Amino acid sequence: MKIQFIGAVQTVTGSMHLVEVNGFRLLLDCGLFQGRRQEAFDRNRNLPFDASSVDVMVLSHAHIDHSGNIPNLVRAGFRGSIFTTAATHDLCNAMLLDSAHIQEQDAEYVNKRRARAGQPPVEPIYTQQDVMRCLPHFVGLGYNRPMVIGPGITLRLYDAGHILGSALVVLDIQEAGRAYRLMFSGDLGRKNLPILRDPEVVRDVDYLILESTYGNRNHEEVEAAQQTLRRVVNDAYRDGGKVIIPAFAVGRTQDIVYDLHRLILARKIPPMPVYVDSPLAINVTEVFRMHSECYDDEIRQLMMRANSDDPFGFSRLTYVRTTDESKALNFLREPAIIISASGMCEAGRILHHLKNNIGDPRNTILITGWQAENTLGRRIMERQPEVKIFGEPYPLRAKVEAATGYSAHADHDELIEYVREARGPALKDIFLVHGEPDATRTLADNLRQLGGLSVSTPNPMDVVQL
Repeated sequence: MKIQFIGAVQTVTGSMHLVEVNGFRLLLDCGLFQGRRQEAFDRNRNLPFDASSVDVMVLSHAHIDHSGNIPNLVRAGFRGSIFTTAATHDLCNAMLLDSAHIQEQDAEYVNKRRARAGQPPVEPIYTQQDVMRCLPHFVGLGYNRPMVIGPGITLRLYDAGHILGSALVVLDIQEAGRAYRLMFSGDLGRKNLPILRDPEVVRDVDYLILESTYGNRNHEEVEAAQQTLRRVVNDAYRDGGKVIIPAFAVGRTQDIVYDLHRLILARKIPPMPVYVDSPLAINVTEVFRMHSECYDDEIRQLMMRANSDDPFGFSRLTYVRTTDESKALNFLREPAIIISASGMCEAGRILHHLKNNIGDPRNTILITGWQAENTLGRRIMERQPEVKIFGEPYPLRAKVEAATGYSAHADHDELIEYVREARGPALKDIFLVHGEPDATRTLADNLRQLGGLSVSTPNPMDVVQL
């Protein structure tokens, strides 16, 4: 068996790994590379392998850095099935269409400016029509249900506890007279987060491909992030400002809405108007409502206290769908909370809210998730005095706060603990992916200190033969 590490290697975007076994080619994830516009276009459009030669794909979860380049995979000639959980299947129906819509809108917006400057137009990375061609390839599976997907290859998906429907991908393989087990973590979740169950511990693994996003740091406690949210909201209300929250439409938006609901019920924050300005987040929230089988006990208790079967709705909450409703938020004069995608501030309606609010010191930008290098979110998190939005410079005068406890990624100690719990005598190699270089190196060094483990940190396009 060979594994080629193609994307999300020494970085955190564009997750993609190609497995070859028994003459069969299997792709783990096909994520969108996010970064500078031209580089992102080139890397996503030009796959470094023959897509038509890939037999099947397995998708760990619906986040765009793991699923977002599937339309280009099919566009390039892939004709196989895409195996994933039922919840991820439902999420991708909404998320990929939204991704294409945002790319089309952003290209149109940028092209108006380029036309005035006499510059040639840019293309979206893919279109909604490309998405419609890829959706029939999805096959939704339940957790812990074995499925033979190729010669000598049985797939099982286990709950990763990261976002709704996220999965640990486990392949039981028979090859050349021997049997072994390969696990791909996708993004590993955390214990004791609201809404979702804890990650399952999978044992008897021979080879482990493990994420390392937070391999060199620990999160603040979830309770500390909730206290930050409470403080930021109360301060903004006192100052007459707005709280702008760039949030991933899947998972993070629902977490924040859940916490605001809880804080309002407990009368710990004023009943400020809350706007979720993301058609995708609205559609995703509907998918969350459809998959209550994924909920943990905590969210069920909140539903009982609120005497409601909807944990993602309350009286001061408004879901904003239309463009006109979104534009109307620019004229708000009262304190308010605006939650909008994308989480790294790279596309979508959040750009317009930042453009209109980033220069007012009464306002606060609350960062609640990982910000990759070269993204607008990272530049805001670094508090650069001036940032570019739609190619135009804007002074950063708004306050910037971070609540890292909202991260759905396991941190350094949680990754170490997971390996300690899951490891057995069969574990031969760990390959660390989905992390920036320092995070990956730090986690590798500390995993080796557990003793008896071989830990590798592959470079982009490296091939290993097992």
